[in-house]
Amino acid sequence: MSGMLLQLGVLALFVGAAVGIFVLGDRVRPESWRHDDDSGAGSMMLDMVNMFFAAIVAFVVVILWQQYDTAHAHTVSEGKALVSVYESTSDLPEADREKIRALVTAYTRQVVDEEWQVMDEHRRLSPATQATLDELQEAVDAVPAATVEAKANRDETATAVAGIADARFDRGLDAGYRLPGFLYLALWFATAMLMFGTVFSGVVVTRRSILMTALFGLVIGAVMVAVYHLDQPFAAGNHVAKDAYELALARFEDLAADPSSSDDSIPR
Repeated sequence: MSGMLLQLGVLALFVGAAVGIFVLGDRVRPESWRHDDDSGAGSMMLDMVNMFFAAIVAFVVVILWQQYDTAHAHTVSEGKALVSVYESTSDLPEADREKIRALVTAYTRQVVDEEWQVMDEHRRLSPATQATLDELQEAVDAVPAATVEAKANRDETATAVAGIADARFDRGLDAGYRLPGFLYLALWFATAMLMFGTVFSGVVVTRRSILMTALFGLVIGAVMVAVYHLDQPFAAGNHVAKDAYELALARFEDLAADPSSSDDSIPR
């Protein structure tokens, strides 16, 4: 409560400072700087509102675009880890190799076919897909390590599975991310000020001014829709692509068809 009162006090202080500077400054400024009506004040207010709206939108878009780019980077990391698991099983016993490869393929298909829809609708990960990953980790841990070489092979696969788990955790955070509420509040406040600016400007209502105002509203609406889409990296119309997982599935098929190509790993 005290923190909120302090913030309100700071706001009131700035309001008082702005008014005080304006009133006291009016007494010392040259006569030539003064206007006969409020047109100068209206123009100044509109300029400040436009700058405020532009600054808020730019700040929000930069934050959301960075989050979107980060979310895509996490899917790429997970896709690479999936291929690493599949490739690292080449030296494991045949039964373990087939089981692990079947599980990593099943997990990847679940991400593409099921989990993406869960992230779209609920902004979280799928428990069923997590269960498949847990089963994959258990299968890797169950691989016998009777020799130093066998233990090294198992550890390599276990490290790759840990990479999947880490990237999945990051993807879960990305799916649930939301722009902080205070930024949305500032954005809507700036939008309201911008919309009411047409009233304070004193523009006469004509067909031309109505058309220009309609276009003005269209631009503002497009900006708000873009912000909304960027705030949902795995939902809405501007979602992160599943290309990393689809590429991993294609790589699985290549390795299954030509086991000798397992040494040709994808670029890291």
